[in-house]
Amino acid sequence: MVHELTMTASIPARTVADAAAGDADALARIVGAHHDDMARVAYVICGDQDMAQDAVQSAWPIAWRKLGTLKDPASLRPWLMAIAANAARQLIRSRRRYVVVPLDMEDMGTGTGDPAANPGVTDLGVALSRLTPEERALLALRHVAGFDATEIGHALGMSASGVRSRLARLLGRLREELDHG
Repeated sequence: MVHELTMTASIPARTVADAAAGDADALARIVGAHHDDMARVAYVICGDQDMAQDAVQSAWPIAWRKLGTLKDPASLRPWLMAIAANAARQLIRSRRRYVVVPLDMEDMGTGTGDPAANPGVTDLGVALSRLTPEERALLALRHVAGFDATEIGHALGMSASGVRSRLARLLGRLREELDHG
């Protein structure tokens, strides 16, 4: 089952201001609106459900502590997604390993359970597992969170043209690996 990101989770500016001032109830409303989307972004980067949840759990205290630095409450969602992406990358670096994304071969619709019967999905999983956390962050923010190049650049400290260039090279590399895999 594919989960859709909550693109319309709009939190009133007053709630953001209250949370920044220390109101735990206001923060709880923000967490309720954005936690699942942050976990999805972290999962794409980590490739592991438990690590993704750990990353999001470590992202929330950072977000609450820095909420007062958020200049525009309308940019809360991209700001939170960037914090989750950074927390996921940091967690991977701290564990000094890359996690391979497991693929459930029974759910591939082949009925045979044989990976050779559906090599495209298997190859994509292998190709994604070979990416660095930074590369998976680019893909997650673009294709999972739905950010444009400007939003990704802002989240990762890159220029929009740099984001577009890195994504183009990354996607080209993935296509070539899948075509010749």
